[in-house]
Amino acid sequence: MLHSFLMVGQSNMAGRGFIKDVPMICNERIKVLRNGIWQIMMEPINYDRAYAGVGPAASFAAAWCRKNKDEEIGLVPCAEGATSLDDWSVDGPLFEHAVFQAKLAQRSSKLEAILWHQGEGDCTKGNYKLYKEKFLKIVEAFRRELDAPDIPIIIGGIGDYLGSGWLGSYFPEHPEVNHALMEFASMYKNCYFVTATGLSPNPDGIHINAVSQRIFGLRYFEAYDKLSHILEPLEGEENAINIDNKRPLTKIEKSVILDSQFAGGSISLEEYQLQLSKINS
Repeated sequence: MLHSFLMVGQSNMAGRGFIKDVPMICNERIKVLRNGIWQIMMEPINYDRAYAGVGPAASFAAAWCRKNKDEEIGLVPCAEGATSLDDWSVDGPLFEHAVFQAKLAQRSSKLEAILWHQGEGDCTKGNYKLYKEKFLKIVEAFRRELDAPDIPIIIGGIGDYLGSGWLGSYFPEHPEVNHALMEFASMYKNCYFVTATGLSPNPDGIHINAVSQRIFGLRYFEAYDKLSHILEPLEGEENAINIDNKRPLTKIEKSVILDSQFAGGSISLEEYQLQLSKINS
């Protein structure tokens, strides 16, 4: 049985961490839903932009695999950068698309949880005052539409660095939004908050960098696995970038990586054929 997770929210769920900054995660037990078909995951996972990168989902999935031996996990990427909570209203296309993708996933998997990260788009004009009310409608609608009344909602906090970067003036109310997210998780059943305390951004001062996204994914998994809030950094989380790179690669994983290198133009046909023959020998 494949165990699936719906990924929703804005750019820090989609991922903007620089792929070159962390070791690759390629695990044949981690699948991603593309065009209704489960494929072996490669980053970027959530193609909402041409510059999508590392988000929390890959290390979340790697941690899940470490805990659940010989089982498979499926990621359902539906996050969209630069979106407000209003953009995720239940009568809008983003919500409808996420529900459609989740229902496709449910045909061949068990939907286990919803991973949510959004808030940067609501850090102005007092939007935080209505955040809990608006978000409750979205959570209730997801549970209703997916026939999953008790499905856990794992809610990531937004970066405490917001406000200090070169675009910090766009996020004057980020502490209030973070507080609203934390309050929501404490108020409603099967909702769990994951702190972003101590995470670091890309040079833009907005998007969580790749190393911190690996850490964030571990925190998300801990919240899901323990069904509890994660309010402090985890012990040993600084080793998150190594979560999957010490495991010997399978033949399938080596082939997927090789195919990616050849299709991307980073190796020649001759090198591709040579390496492929070594894998299959």
